[in-house]
Amino acid sequence: MRIIAGALGGRKINPPSKMPYTRPTTDIAKEGLFNILQNHIDFENMKTLDLFGGTGSISYELASRGAGKLTVIEKDFSMNEFIKKTARELQLKNFQVLKTDVFRFIQQCQEQFDFIFAGPPYALANIDDLPRLVAEKKLLAGNGWFVLEHTPRNNYEGYALFASERNYGTTVFSFFVNK
Repeated sequence: MRIIAGALGGRKINPPSKMPYTRPTTDIAKEGLFNILQNHIDFENMKTLDLFGGTGSISYELASRGAGKLTVIEKDFSMNEFIKKTARELQLKNFQVLKTDVFRFIQQCQEQFDFIFAGPPYALANIDDLPRLVAEKKLLAGNGWFVLEHTPRNNYEGYALFASERNYGTTVFSFFVNK
């Protein structure tokens, strides 16, 4: 796993070999995602939220590209510790890692974010609740973007704020924008 671009571009991250609940976004899919985003978003100083942080890969990429305040939600103890350790090694500032359930966090959250990414386990039974809750709880700031990673079996075209989707084989990114 590597950081693709920005100040930390090219840095390799070596996640634990045993990650029972984590499915990292592939470098190819991540590169495709950020190629799309860089044409629409100025990452500099943005406030971001990474739901289901996993290895932290998306947040390292956001930090490398200048995001100002990053919040990562990861409830698995070992992955939470890995993200914290890696953030320290990369000397990332304004990088907060919370060990909590994503849905509990969303219900209690009083903040808004410029960019939200969710890469939940594909087998998550209530994955379809994520875009609805992000919209209902008004977690996106004006012109904010929410990206949901999922499989081709999910379709979010009728959901509030839905803008488009991109397919990378078994990985699909749905984009929601608060215009």
